[in-house]
Amino acid sequence: MRLAEELKARGIPHQWTDESLFSAINNEHLTLYVGFDPSADSLHVGSLFPLITMKRFQEAGHPVIAVLGGATGMIGDPSGKSTERVLLEGDVLKHNIAGIRQNIEQILDPVKTRVINNADFYSNQSVIDFLRDVGKHFTVNHMVAKDSVRSRMEDRDHGISYTEFSYMLLQAYDFYVLHRDYGCRLQIGASDQWGNITEGCELIRRKGSKTQTFGLTHPLITKADGTKFGKTESGTIWLDPKKTSPYQFYQFFIQVPDDQVLTLLNWLTFISLEEITVLEKSLKIAPERKDAQTRLAQAMTELVHGKEALSVAEIATKALFSEDIITVSKSVLASVIVGAPQTRKAKSAISDGVPLVDALVETGLFSSKGAARKDILAGGVYVNNVRSADPGRILNEGDLIQGLALLLRKGKRNYHWLMMD
Repeated sequence: MRLAEELKARGIPHQWTDESLFSAINNEHLTLYVGFDPSADSLHVGSLFPLITMKRFQEAGHPVIAVLGGATGMIGDPSGKSTERVLLEGDVLKHNIAGIRQNIEQILDPVKTRVINNADFYSNQSVIDFLRDVGKHFTVNHMVAKDSVRSRMEDRDHGISYTEFSYMLLQAYDFYVLHRDYGCRLQIGASDQWGNITEGCELIRRKGSKTQTFGLTHPLITKADGTKFGKTESGTIWLDPKKTSPYQFYQFFIQVPDDQVLTLLNWLTFISLEEITVLEKSLKIAPERKDAQTRLAQAMTELVHGKEALSVAEIATKALFSEDIITVSKSVLASVIVGAPQTRKAKSAISDGVPLVDALVETGLFSSKGAARKDILAGGVYVNNVRSADPGRILNEGDLIQGLALLLRKGKRNYHWLMMD
């Protein structure tokens, strides 16, 4: 299947500027770009959609450019925002850009990917020059008609500053410079970028280019409640393994709801359409097996973090709910513990012995010792995934995994780590 047809089969195209784009995708080598906002020092899983779409194009032979917003990041895109962003300083931006560059090179071929900081576009340009050469091509009437601007203007509490209002001009100018200097003809982004993308195409036309340029958006990934994909109760799921471990990353995808997993398999993975059809059948027949979620977690973890990290994540996942937890290595143990509910105690306390019922209350698994004793007798309490039926049990150093921690569990899924300092 050719790239344009595969994109459509996977439901990736949301909006496009001209139907001839798909012929160009199949028959030409289109240089394309995606912009990345350096508001943090790592991208998160919500950024995977444009990155993986870029990878699809790259593997089909299209040159790709990743633009890091060293300039636009100092202003902030109002699209999809209800309030203005905190403006970033230069040193923070440099740090964030370095981290995002690493993320990009986790996914895309670093040899074939051109990474550009758009701050370079403006370093030798005055405000007067920019307004004369770019601003004259935009009417305020047209700009305020854009959804991202109009919605903010209608917000009496926050409104929109002139700084953010000008963002559209800068993103359009980015596309123009990339077209002029690198022959870039396609900009890709999420659907909330549609207005900015089309303005870029229009600026290129008004600046005299006779070459057709294109815009393509993909759907926004949101959770069922409309909140951003990648945001959880415990925090954002980052691509940087130092901020979100591969185990946590794997667990995020294992927990994707049934009504979202097939969409993500199509949008974010290179798993064949035929295999996805098989996974769809499994989801209907035996959803409790979580075959689709497991395959998604495997594909995403390997793509972002590599085969070795995937292996550790799978071992850790299996061990967390089995008696194998007692035998895991320190590296696997560390990956399981990061971000998990935990309580720290001095190691001397465990040396003297800690009553199990006391530990269950201290960790918050039970509200009282009486409730803890009752559940222990009923067989609902586990120490290192082994059922403990003795209410008088004393925990000691022999219960520690790698001499560092022990796992307390109430029922099947409610667990807590007791960590030794």
